[in-house]
Amino acid sequence: MDTGDTAWVLASTALVMLMTPALGFFYGGLVQRKNVLATIMHSFFILALISVQWVLWGYSLAFAPGGAFIGGLD
Repeated sequence: MDTGDTAWVLASTALVMLMTPALGFFYGGLVQRKNVLATIMHSFFILALISVQWVLWGYSLAFAPGGAFIGGLD
């Protein structure tokens, strides 16, 4: 495993995890007052769902030996 690739994936993940609550607050400002909490919770639910998908499939696609651009599902 290349340390540069691992660092890039971790840095990208950290930026996305910071962006998700901000996106929830942005969308919360576009809806009525009674729907703000639901909109923010949708963003956090999607963050949790994508985290589970990363554990199940994404890690092996990023780091398993395979083709030139994408790994296998090993």
